[in-house]
Amino acid sequence: MNQHENFSTGAEARRSLPSRPWSPGEGTRQDMLVRYLGAVAAVAAEHAQPAGRPSPPPAQTSPEPATGSGMPLVRDVMDVPAACLHDDLPYREIARLLAREHIGALPVVDAQDRVVGVVSESDLLAKVAFEASGRRPGPVGRLRERRLHDKAQGETAADLMTSPAITVLPGATVAEAAWLAALSRLKRIPVTDHEGRLVGAVGRDALLQTLIRDDAGIQAEVEDRIRAVCAPGDRTSVTVTVHHGIVELSGRLPVATKARLVAETEAIADVVEVQNLLTAV
Repeated sequence: MNQHENFSTGAEARRSLPSRPWSPGEGTRQDMLVRYLGAVAAVAAEHAQPAGRPSPPPAQTSPEPATGSGMPLVRDVMDVPAACLHDDLPYREIARLLAREHIGALPVVDAQDRVVGVVSESDLLAKVAFEASGRRPGPVGRLRERRLHDKAQGETAADLMTSPAITVLPGATVAEAAWLAALSRLKRIPVTDHEGRLVGAVGRDALLQTLIRDDAGIQAEVEDRIRAVCAPGDRTSVTVTVHHGIVELSGRLPVATKARLVAETEAIADVVEVQNLLTAV
C-alpha cells in the first residue's frame, strides 16, 4: 500500500468518527452496551465450536441451565401475559393487532396455545407489496422469490407466519436468552413451557437491564468476595469503590491473598476493569 492509500484510509477513518460531541450520559450508555455484549459473548463462548467446524443453526428452544446456576432466569423478567395471534386470524386483523400493541412481531398459537410461528410487519408488507405489484415469479424464478410469492398468497396468520418460531424456556438464564436474541436478531422472544405452550415473552430491554447490574450490586458482590478470601484481620484494610463497572481495590494484603482477590474480582460478571492499588504486607 502506497502513502496515498494510507492517507486515504486515514481520512476515511476520520470521517467515520462522530460529527458532534457526545451528549450527556452517552459515555455511560456506551459502557452499558459494552458490558451487555460482554455478558452475551461469555455465553456465546460456551457454545463455540472447535476450529474448522461450522456452527449449527440456533435451536428452536433455548435449553434450561443446570440447577443452581445462580444466574437470573427468564421467568423473573418475562412479561405475562403475552400478546399472541391465533393461527386462523385474517391478515387485516393481524395488522390492527400489531398496531394496537405497538410491536413489530407477535407469536402465532394454535388451538392448544402452542407456539407454531411468528408473524411480523415484514410478512404483511411482503404480502401487500406482491399484491400491489402484480409481479409473478417466472418458471425458473429464484427459489426464495417463489417462496415469498407463495407465502404472500396467504390470508391467515398460519399462511403468513415464519415457522418454526425461536422460543425460550422460562427456566433458561437471561444470558442464554440474550445470546439467542443476538443470534436470531430478535427484539422479543416468546417464552414457552416444555409442551410448547405460550407462557410469556421477554424483550431485549429487559435482558439488558437484568444483565447489567448497577455499581452498588457489583460492589456488594466484591465485598462478599473480600469476606470469603481475606482473613478477618485483613478485611477492614481493603477499600472498594465501583464506578461504571470499574472496580478499584486499595489497601494492604498478603501477597497470595492479594492475587486471589484480584483474580476473583475480575471474574465477577459486569466488572469492566479492576484497578489494583493493593500493596503487599
